[in-house]
Amino acid sequence: MGGDRLENKTSVSVASWSSLNARMDNRFATAFVIACVLSLISTIYMAASIGTDFWYEYRSPVQENSSDLNKSIWNDFASDEADEKTYSDALFRYNGTVGLWRRCITIPQNTYWYSPPERTESFDMVTKCMSFTLNEQFMEKFVEPGNHNSGIDLLRTYLWRCQFLLPFVSLGLMCFGALIGLCACICRSLYPTIATGILHLLAGLCTLGSVSCYVAGIELLHQKLELPENVSGEFGWSFCLACVSAPLQFMASALFIWAAHTNRKEYTLMKAYRVA
Repeated sequence: MGGDRLENKTSVSVASWSSLNARMDNRFATAFVIACVLSLISTIYMAASIGTDFWYEYRSPVQENSSDLNKSIWNDFASDEADEKTYSDALFRYNGTVGLWRRCITIPQNTYWYSPPERTESFDMVTKCMSFTLNEQFMEKFVEPGNHNSGIDLLRTYLWRCQFLLPFVSLGLMCFGALIGLCACICRSLYPTIATGILHLLAGLCTLGSVSCYVAGIELLHQKLELPENVSGEFGWSFCLACVSAPLQFMASALFIWAAHTNRKEYTLMKAYRVA
């Protein structure tokens, strides 16, 4: 009788252990899958944000007049030697958009050496874009934009450099974290994903830092170069994608770290339970 009771107790303990272990595995697997989905979405958003030209958009009346002044502004905008004030004035006047890599303006498709014809429904506007060179990305910003004798504005210089570099650092950290997560799946262990969580946390901080630097840089630029009348500016959808990407990275990080830490803790308790 005593042997049968001991055997029954052992069977119940094994069944309880198996049921509890299965529930924990399901919980951790669910958290891991959700974290992977959040990580994938944030990576797509961040990549799209880096590759598009709508971090900031200006709204101005359409310039239909192809005067010598307008032609001069267009030519200066397209020049490789255009300074910050030159291309900023063009962005203000011609519904410009700015990304991390390029600046674009909208101008009439056809120009005339005489007075242009009256506008009709077929009046076409085209978008002209110029890429920022690496030299321009790391070029010093001046206290008075366009005036090289006004001294270097260190704050705006480093804000610009950070807004350019941090998104790439963020994207690289997420890709490296995904590689570690893949290795964790191959090894059938959740514990290595704690490194993935930490990398996503750092990526989120980089994204948040990039967004903050961009906002601060735009505000400081507008303090030095006031917008003309009837011209307004707003942050574009590329900027919004970066803003959405940061909290997704933080949520993925929290799930990765929770799953890895809790799984390790529960595994230790279960091991102690089995020994007892």
